[in-house]
Amino acid sequence: MQNVTPAINRAGRGGTFRPAFLSAVTSLAAAFVAVGSTIPLFNIYRAEEGFSNADISMTVVAYSAATLTTLLVMGRLSNYLGRRPTSIASLGLLVLGCLLLLNVHDIGTLIAGRLLMGLGAGLASTSLTSYIVDAAPARPAWLASVASSQTVMFGLAVGAIASGALVQFGPWPRELIYLVAAGLLLLSAVLIAISPETETPSPGAWRSLRPHVRVPARARRLLPVAAAVFLATWATGAFYQAFVPALVEDQLHTRSPLVLGLVFAAYMAPSALGAPLEGRFRSAAAQRIGMIIFLAGWIGIITAIATGTLALFVAATVVAGGGQGIGLSAATRGLLYGSALADRAPIFSVVYLICYSAATFPSLISGRLSNTFSLPQIALGYGALALLAALFTVVAARDPRAETTAGR
Repeated sequence: MQNVTPAINRAGRGGTFRPAFLSAVTSLAAAFVAVGSTIPLFNIYRAEEGFSNADISMTVVAYSAATLTTLLVMGRLSNYLGRRPTSIASLGLLVLGCLLLLNVHDIGTLIAGRLLMGLGAGLASTSLTSYIVDAAPARPAWLASVASSQTVMFGLAVGAIASGALVQFGPWPRELIYLVAAGLLLLSAVLIAISPETETPSPGAWRSLRPHVRVPARARRLLPVAAAVFLATWATGAFYQAFVPALVEDQLHTRSPLVLGLVFAAYMAPSALGAPLEGRFRSAAAQRIGMIIFLAGWIGIITAIATGTLALFVAATVVAGGGQGIGLSAATRGLLYGSALADRAPIFSVVYLICYSAATFPSLISGRLSNTFSLPQIALGYGALALLAALFTVVAARDPRAETTAGR
């Protein structure tokens, strides 16, 4: 993040906002711990309630569509109401989702619970990420981008592993993880409530609810490549939610919820580890490197599915996750370069709008196709998407400094 201007971190220079930074990071992690907690339970629901792969795919669509709607309608709300109240509201929606998922016996309840989580995650994606960037210390300079872009992945990984462990070894396998997640969310809401505000409330909250997508002019020429990175990586994340539970059981021959949680975490956790590495390179170079590594991971994933090798599948997933972290963080860094305080929430709204679109529409299409095509064939389709995105990134990636100079 060495090319991000000091303005991104100016709120945290005096140290006054460090508690807010820690609270926001903790809360964003807790939000996505809750989101990730459902993944290891999908095979339980398939076995005990008779849900199909298409049903599970529809829960991913419901979650992503709810998040999209929230981003379109409420993406700028924290600029007017302040970061704290909107962040607390997002955590409250996630608590409601956890409580609803305590009693899943039909697909409608599962979809409704995931929809509530999508609403909460969408609001958290803009309010809490903007809160993180506002309150981040000025040094190290890369901290704001890495914390805002990779805490989501970290939370998903922790949620999946914890859920898998509690489902396999703990009491109340279908309920305990949701109670734990709800407790973390409530604790996070308390931390946010006692933290300082970084955005002064102002009139215009109702007008901000009108759907509006805005990208600062200096970032528009960077957006196509960033969108390709977001599309391929987040579509893969949705693939791991919707189809990998069944794929791990049917093709890789294990029914362990903990193994399923570890497989999902193997994609998400290396993303957080790979992100700081991208700060050693210019934004364009880091995006190219990240997507090449991501594509190499996908080649390994497809090979593992064809050979039925769980160890290779996990190793290739780790490689793809590391490439994802480098690419995502570099793309976010480029879009944030030189941003003013008021630009941050709109930028994150656009980023997550693209990300959740990438999760929604491929999942919707793949869910319909799952009744016709096998899981390995669906995986090939996602691999082809990764190939196209990687080729486009290698050819078209540009540095934000060059774009700013050209704009001037």
